[in-house]
Amino acid sequence: MRKSRIVSITLPPEMFKEAEQLAKKENRTMSELMREAFRVYQRERRSQDDALVSAAASRARDLGLLGVDVERVLDEIRKESPKKLTKAAGKD
Repeated sequence: MRKSRIVSITLPPEMFKEAEQLAKKENRTMSELMREAFRVYQRERRSQDDALVSAAASRARDLGLLGVDVERVLDEIRKESPKKLTKAAGKD
């Protein structure tokens, strides 16, 4: 039984061309390149989520909120624009 699942994605022509060239340059298959891209995305997302949790906890402390309110503050932060999220995470 196959342990991998097949996923079909679409890329704009220029992005596909660049991905194909990179895969060839690094002697990888397109599948390996896409898996690595997803792993990088996951790491970045986890890092961003950790920064958001920290920002929410800090904001909650500043507002004198109890720990149970941190989730509400975090939800508010997540609704803000990406630019504000980057700033809240300390990446400006």
